[in-house]
Amino acid sequence: MPVKGLLAELEWRGLVHQVTDPALARLLDERTVTAYGGFDPTSDSLTIGNLMLIVSLMRVQRAGHRPIALAGGGTGMIGDPSGRTDERQLLTPDVLAANLEAIRAQLSRFLDFGADAGEARAELLDNGQWLGTVGLLEFLRDVGKHFTVNAMVAKDSVRARFAERDRGISFTEFSYMLLQAYDFWYLHTHHGCDLQLGGSDQWGNITAGIDLIRRRNQTTAYGLTFPLVTRADGVKFGKSEGVNIWLDPARTSPYALYQFLVRTEDTMVGTYLRYFTFRTGEEIAALDEATRSHPERRDAQRALAADVVTLVHGAGERERAERASAALFTDDIAGLDESTLLAVMADAPSSELSRAALEGDGIEVIELLVRTGLEASRGSARGMVAQGGIYLNNQRVGAADERVGRRHLLHDRYLVLRRGRAVHVVRVG
Repeated sequence: MPVKGLLAELEWRGLVHQVTDPALARLLDERTVTAYGGFDPTSDSLTIGNLMLIVSLMRVQRAGHRPIALAGGGTGMIGDPSGRTDERQLLTPDVLAANLEAIRAQLSRFLDFGADAGEARAELLDNGQWLGTVGLLEFLRDVGKHFTVNAMVAKDSVRARFAERDRGISFTEFSYMLLQAYDFWYLHTHHGCDLQLGGSDQWGNITAGIDLIRRRNQTTAYGLTFPLVTRADGVKFGKSEGVNIWLDPARTSPYALYQFLVRTEDTMVGTYLRYFTFRTGEEIAALDEATRSHPERRDAQRALAADVVTLVHGAGERERAERASAALFTDDIAGLDESTLLAVMADAPSSELSRAALEGDGIEVIELLVRTGLEASRGSARGMVAQGGIYLNNQRVGAADERVGRRHLLHDRYLVLRRGRAVHVVRVG
């Protein structure tokens, strides 16, 4: 039997933007429901922007319901116009296939696909399996006849593109709504799926599927949308200065993900804790209070970062990210592995130094400070050393005549100089 109150939990977490039928709450309480969410394979990695849907499917499964993660191998060849002002670049079959494999591997880390999950056992499907076999005339006859162009044009995702006279929308993307509607009908008919989850920009596509199910099967299906996730300035969540935050550790390191979340604005961190973590209402309320009373401690941000990095990459990577974060201004920096060290120092300025400069007695630390630009002159460098403000690999430099040699290298390649809180990385070639 499912755990009662799933919809109520989603509502207090702020995860419900629209529901097609209030009867959904009772349905979720009374029987096991199969729910699906779709993932667009436009890249070989999902992003933190996909995390809302991923975590929601996890909540569905933990409440005793059966989640379906749908990879868009078929619709990915068309492209969803929702939330876009321009046409998507179409993917080649080879690129699409590679992206699908990568996304499948990522999704398998979040949902339980094992037999021990019983009725709540998750499924991972690819809509290319059925969209690639349906014939054009069959599709137009059995699907297209149930939709009027008038209704399709009225959908927000399409109407917004009509306003862009110079760009418009191709017939290819215009037809996307019918393909997603067919997905919902197919999953309802062949997999017993009664509920589709998605962002608020998917409302038109979801209701199209519900209409198709009602017309073809004379049965009722349901839809639930989440609010779009943005930062305090309205920028889409997961974008950092125009760069995506990826779930693939090769594209966004666990440390970088941790730091992205630790920098969350105070006004948004409570919202994200409700969206992306499994903490209870009491725990989140305590963190909300901590943000109000002691914002400088960033307790809520650290809790958010710890939970999300653990969810995406595991407890080991979370511990490494926390240790790296703490090592930024301590001599623990020497214990970081090379990839983590580079991640920690990714935003620091750097310069090159020949390995020959470190041979023999090495180079004077005050000379190195001038070469890197941390000090303007040898005289000012001497003065800062005397004041105790210069650090090499986060260990205070005690004397102006101290020399830097190969023994100081981290991973036989790097020196980390610090003047106060200004950090500079020397890369030795």
